[in-house]
Amino acid sequence: MDEIEYAGFWIRVGAALIDSVLVMIIIVPILNAVYGPGYWMSEELVHGGWDVLLNYIFPAVAVIVFWIYKSATPGKMALRLKIVDARTGGKPTMGQFIGRYLGYYVSTIPLLLGLIWVGIDRRKQGWHDKLAGTVVIRDNRKEPVRFEG
Repeated sequence: MDEIEYAGFWIRVGAALIDSVLVMIIIVPILNAVYGPGYWMSEELVHGGWDVLLNYIFPAVAVIVFWIYKSATPGKMALRLKIVDARTGGKPTMGQFIGRYLGYYVSTIPLLLGLIWVGIDRRKQGWHDKLAGTVVIRDNRKEPVRFEG
């Protein structure tokens, strides 16, 4: 059996960057079409309903749906990472995933300390992981070669 390897700080940063770029590829053109190029120069905090929907609600729903069905976002999947229950190593519950997402706010508010904690913690858990009872592991399973016929 393969030994479990916790995913560290830098590989998780890489996964977050991949996810951010993918979300931007979808959202930026829509925001530009809805609000025009002036959107990017404005000092308004919220521009309207589409702004809230595209910048807050859509990303939250997309991330949680990916976690529920794949136990990872596209960035984590690309880097072969997986979110698991910290106690059992199994798939976390929907409640854990929602709590984990809300825990990101707790992790980021004090100068990103809860995210930086991943680099300090023995099990590589950020505060959002600790609150939700999850860990992120490297999925080191080898895929078997499949031959046709």
